[in-house]
Amino acid sequence: MYQNVKNVGNYMIGAGALAQLDDLLLPRRNAMPDNPMVFFFDRFFERTGLLNTVTVDEWDGRFFVDTKDEPTCESVDSMTEKVKAFLNGRQPAALIAFGGGSTMDTCKCVGNLLTNPGNAADYQGWDLVKNPAPYKVAVPTLSGTGSETSRTAVMINKEKGLKLGMNSDYSVFDQVVMDPKLTATVPRDQYFYTGVDTFMHCFEYLDGQFRNAITDAYAEKALALTEEVFLSDEMMSDKNREKLMIASYKGGLAAGTVGLVHPLSAGLSIVLGIHHGLANCYALSVLGEFYPDQQKIFNDMLKKQNISLPKGVCKDLTNDQYNALYEASIVHEKPLINKLGDKYKDILTKEKVIELFKAM
Repeated sequence: MYQNVKNVGNYMIGAGALAQLDDLLLPRRNAMPDNPMVFFFDRFFERTGLLNTVTVDEWDGRFFVDTKDEPTCESVDSMTEKVKAFLNGRQPAALIAFGGGSTMDTCKCVGNLLTNPGNAADYQGWDLVKNPAPYKVAVPTLSGTGSETSRTAVMINKEKGLKLGMNSDYSVFDQVVMDPKLTATVPRDQYFYTGVDTFMHCFEYLDGQFRNAITDAYAEKALALTEEVFLSDEMMSDKNREKLMIASYKGGLAAGTVGLVHPLSAGLSIVLGIHHGLANCYALSVLGEFYPDQQKIFNDMLKKQNISLPKGVCKDLTNDQYNALYEASIVHEKPLINKLGDKYKDILTKEKVIELFKAM
C-alpha cells in the first residue's frame, strides 16, 4: 500500500518576506469580508516590536500561546474554546501562526477542532480528523521542529501519559512565510536545541525501515544543511539562519517515522517537563551504542558552537519517576519498531531504558 502524501500549498522564503504577508492574506479578506482573521502569537512577542509590523485589524482575533510548557490536550481545548467564543459561530477567514513548533502546533490543532466535534485527545493518532480545517498560514520564528510543513501537531496527553500528534492531512498549512530575519533574536542555546531537532528526526528516519525515495531526498538534504550550519564557525549568521529555515522546512516534509531518540525525548517531556529540542539532545547523548556516528557528529556540533549540555537531568529520581519514564517511552511502538524491529522490547528492557535515563 502506497501512501498519498500531502505537502504545503505555497511557500515564500527570504529576508523581508514577512512584508508580503498582507498581500497574501488580502484574497482571503476579500473573499470573506465579514469573517475575521485569527492570529496566534508566541507570548514572547508581547514584549517585542513584531506586533507593530503585522497588520491585525480591529475585528481580527489575537491570541497568545504560552510556550513555557509544550502543548497539552488541555491547553489546546482551552484555546479552542477561547477562539470559538470569539468567532461566535463564524468561520475564520484564515488562521495565522507566528512562533515555533508549540505555537504552530496549537494553531493546527485548533483549526481541526473548529470543524470537527469533540476534544483534542479524540484526534491523537493517525487520520482521525474527518473534516477540512480553515485556511492556515505559518510564519515560523524558530527553526527546527518542521511543524511548518509536517502533517502532525504534537500534544502531551497527561491523563494517558502519552505524547502523540494529531496526525492528519488537514493539519498541513496552506501557506508558509519564512523570513530568516525573525530568527535573529532567538537565544543562542534555544536556537541550537531546536535546530538540531531537524538533524535528529532526519537521521532517525534515514536509519529506519519505513522509508520512500522522495522523503529520503528531503531528509538527506535537510541533514546536510543542518551539518553545514552547526559545524560552521557561526551557526547564527544571516546565511546560516536561512539555511536552517530551509532545513527545517524540508525536515518537516521528511518527518515520517523516527527512531529511538524521540521516544526517550517524549518520556523526558511527559515526566519531567523538558522541552522537546533539549530533551532530544539528552536522549541522543546516551544513545551512542545505537547511533555512534550521529552521536559523534552531535558532540562535534556542541563543541563547535560552544553549547553545554549539563549532566544529571535524571539524577536522584524516585523509582516511580524512573518507571514513568520507561512507560512514557516504550509506548511509542512505531518508531521503536522502525529502528529495532518487532522485538524491540527484547532489546529495550525496562532495566536498559532506566539505565539510559540514569546516564543522562
